[in-house]
Amino acid sequence: MGNHFLVTTAIPEPGLQLLSDAGRVTVLPEPPDYGTLAGLCASGDFDVVLTQLRDVVDAPLLAGARVKGVSNYAVGYNNIDVDAATRHGILIGNTPGVLTDATADIAMLLILGTARRVVEADRLVRDGKFLGWEPELLLGRDVSGAVLGLAGFGRIARATARRALGFGMDVIFSPRPPGDRPVSDEELGEFAGKVRQVPWTELVESSDFLSLHVPLNEQTRHLVDARVLARMKPDAILINTARGPVVDEAALVGALRTGVIAGAGLDVFEDEPRLAAGLAELPNTVLLPHVGSATVRVRSEMARLSALNAIAIAEGLTPPHAVNQPIPA
Repeated sequence: MGNHFLVTTAIPEPGLQLLSDAGRVTVLPEPPDYGTLAGLCASGDFDVVLTQLRDVVDAPLLAGARVKGVSNYAVGYNNIDVDAATRHGILIGNTPGVLTDATADIAMLLILGTARRVVEADRLVRDGKFLGWEPELLLGRDVSGAVLGLAGFGRIARATARRALGFGMDVIFSPRPPGDRPVSDEELGEFAGKVRQVPWTELVESSDFLSLHVPLNEQTRHLVDARVLARMKPDAILINTARGPVVDEAALVGALRTGVIAGAGLDVFEDEPRLAAGLAELPNTVLLPHVGSATVRVRSEMARLSALNAIAIAEGLTPPHAVNQPIPA
């Protein structure tokens, strides 16, 4: 078998076995830095590289790359310059659809966890400071009856809405912030009459919980900045399970410190794995290490799909989940 696959970080089974059955596999012992990855992609030794979100695959790397394609072990691909890949005839694949419910579960967990101050409560018990029931111990926020604003209304946002409606929340949404487009009842389907579309500015100002579900692009980078935070309710809570740079993290720290908003639940960060200065010390936060898709079933299915994408690309076929259509040479 002539196919040779470069895997930047070991993935779960059945991914590696599928790749091994289709050719040779090189799994790097540790995540590569940019220079190492660029050199490997330019070596001509590999047909396809299977990347992680932390692997930067930008225009200069792609210009020198001698690979047929890149299979990203993620649904997002903001780490890859897709336009540059297309110009250079390099196919890109991703793993959509499989992590919808798992990520929506995390969004709901963050809503509940921040509202009921679960991290603070857990720490109090572990520190031996729980002295018995008290009338005003760690009073939190009601979730039932609260307004949940969804920034974006794709698959994960819809799955979050389904859960939130079950908790008796009032769900509003803005489909493509900061822009807008009308969404018909026909398009809403099961959500028609149950959720309400509002402009982005109204979503910001009306939400008790503002949950972000947008892709990362030039329009959404720092979508939530100091100005947006200042327009939120002072008792509002920000939830982010999308991409870290959608939020100006330094501005968020300032807003949380000074009471501009009440709290934040984050599964993603602007400069992962680093946090903005002061964020980790804030008690009014729940901070998770990017585990939105971290269930055994989901990560296994992501591995399967990314392997199938890589195999198809190596064999000169369109991958099952293609992000782009390269220009023929």
